[in-house]
Amino acid sequence: QVQLVESGGGLVQPGGSLRLSCAASGFTVDDYAIGWFRQAPGKEREGVSCIGNSDELTFYTDSVEGRFTISRANAKNTVYLQMNSLKPEDTAVYYCAAAPRQSSIWWSIGAGPGSSSEYDFWGQGTQVTVSS
Repeated sequence: QVQLVESGGGLVQPGGSLRLSCAASGFTVDDYAIGWFRQAPGKEREGVSCIGNSDELTFYTDSVEGRFTISRANAKNTVYLQMNSLKPEDTAVYYCAAAPRQSSIWWSIGAGPGSSSEYDFWGQGTQVTVSS
């Protein structure tokens, strides 16, 4: 069964940190580009970060650049999103998704997470709430 499962969300105070995990089963993550998206209430889903086949191939949207770090642990078939210096505007449901090697995302990580339609698999999401 092909599955992506996010975990690690929760309630944190402004300035705090969380590490989100995206664990894959039924396929191998190093064959896919992985994107992290978020959706806040009443807002459209936003691409936050993505990673290619190495930790050197990454992208961050401007609002999280310097605060978030995406990384792979291929031995664990997992991708992480380390989120530091969290702000209330980071509050959202966070989703991870997997785009195959044939996708434009795999070949152009620097262009960002791209269109949702290019991703084959999605997780169910994990809630992140930043509030005092």
